[in-house]
Amino acid sequence: MLMNKVVIVTGGSRGIGAATSLLLAQQGYRVCVNYRTRQQDAEAIVSQIDQAGGIALSYQADVTDPNQVDQLFNRTREIFGEVTHLVNNAGILFPQSQLKDISLERFQTMMNGNLMSCFLCCKTFIHQNTLGGAIVNVSSIAARTGSPFEYVDYASTKGAMDSLTKGLSLELTKDNIRVNAVRPGFIHTDIHADGGEPNRVEWLAPQIPMKRGGDPAEVAQSIAWLLSDEASYVTGSFVDIAGGR
Repeated sequence: MLMNKVVIVTGGSRGIGAATSLLLAQQGYRVCVNYRTRQQDAEAIVSQIDQAGGIALSYQADVTDPNQVDQLFNRTREIFGEVTHLVNNAGILFPQSQLKDISLERFQTMMNGNLMSCFLCCKTFIHQNTLGGAIVNVSSIAARTGSPFEYVDYASTKGAMDSLTKGLSLELTKDNIRVNAVRPGFIHTDIHADGGEPNRVEWLAPQIPMKRGGDPAEVAQSIAWLLSDEASYVTGSFVDIAGGR
């Protein structure tokens, strides 16, 4: 059991990342809330954590840039100690499009934002880790559905993330590092506005078996469990949080 739990949550300023940062702080983690552009939102999360008696910092880094990823980990380690846990939550979404209309630039940007960021953070985490710990990658139910006619590029990056999760989990068993993923479905977050449909969850709710969208806090609970010692025999696994889809 690790006494000093230090976690980096990428994309921690909003949605699932913010809910996860708040919950992990309540559970005794020292939390680095990473953000790329939403400084005020990240600082607001840190302020909530501070007011509740937790320990957190916010740190700006573009996690598609290896140098900035190194700086993110170095700064967190300098302030809190070795990073023992990682939540790869940073991600992007573009407006709906069929694959035939998606540009090479868009596809490459999507791969960088959703997959390269995960790769870089995992690699950096491994190289600085000596204590063991856990990684949770935030994938998507789209990895299973393919999201045809809408977000095939997004789904492709999440499918690749699932493969990375499985392979890396087997590589790291010898190092006492567990690697798992959550696959959220329709969750009430701002990312749907990035895709051009801010009310997407509401109008799709009747198609969900549970007849409602999910809350970011519900995803955070699963992430926290997978990071915890309670999940000590769980690695290479996927938790679908999609209301039955």
